[in-house]
Amino acid sequence: MRRRTFIEEVAAFGVAWPLAARAQQSSVPVIGYLGLGSAQSDAFRVTGFRQGLKESGFVEGQNLKVEYRWAEQHHDRLPTMAADLVRQQVAVIVAPSSSASLAAKASTTTLPIVFETAGDPVKLGLVGSLSRPGSNLTGVTSLGEEEGPKRLELLHELLPTARVMALLVNPVEPLAGEQVRVSLAAAETLGLELHVLNASIERDFDAVFAKLTELRAAGLTIGGGTLFTSHIAQLAALTVRHPIPAVYQRREFAAAGGLMSYGTNIADTHRIVGIYTGRVLKGENPGDLPVQQATKVELYINLKTAKALGIKVPISLLGRADEVIE
Repeated sequence: MRRRTFIEEVAAFGVAWPLAARAQQSSVPVIGYLGLGSAQSDAFRVTGFRQGLKESGFVEGQNLKVEYRWAEQHHDRLPTMAADLVRQQVAVIVAPSSSASLAAKASTTTLPIVFETAGDPVKLGLVGSLSRPGSNLTGVTSLGEEEGPKRLELLHELLPTARVMALLVNPVEPLAGEQVRVSLAAAETLGLELHVLNASIERDFDAVFAKLTELRAAGLTIGGGTLFTSHIAQLAALTVRHPIPAVYQRREFAAAGGLMSYGTNIADTHRIVGIYTGRVLKGENPGDLPVQQATKVELYINLKTAKALGIKVPISLLGRADEVIE
């Protein structure tokens, strides 16, 4: 009897252990990350996001699992990827772009979503209000459409006699129309002629810069979107090769040879996304978490590029720069 009892206990333990192991594994929350770019192009975003998670007490691979989905700049893939994350019943969907946010919102009304967008999330239809989202979504906005006119103003300050400028946008981006609208309004105020050029894939870049030469544009502002973020070094090199004074939103553009960058620190906005994700994992309702607005913008000027272009940067502009690259 004792031997039989021992065997029965061992057998019971053999069944119970996998069940216990599975229970222990299931206690580790799984979140979904819906990226429009790629693991390579969005590495800086993921780094900031992981920092925010860490500040909230979550470390990927230890007490948290992340299911990454990368659309590789194919906007049409996002709805299917979002639906897949919903089927997996992840604890939170992280949507770090306007396109991803809209796809995630369309896929579920129950799973929590933490987004990051450069646009106004109320205008995009993501939330009812910034202070009380009142739904399954919350997140961070940099209100990037307000930065576009400022970039045009900076070019005008740098090139006060120039009258023809250009704006590069990706027409597939949900915010493209708003970027164009506010930039055209700013150009009219400044007395500038602004030409809008489109690029929706990398192969469009060469045609865009050929058109800039044809238009005799004195300067170029580059709109937001992961297509341009994914090809910062290439765009900077094209502005040097042609050559044309240009301004974009990220420091890496100026560091790679572009003339100027002006915009929100995106790595920091994604850190806040990580913090919010951690708070939701701990049980807070996303509808009760006000949408955070990034307020700090940074200006970087590549003085070496300015000299190569024959541009004398005003002292007033250099004094406002967060960093002058020489």
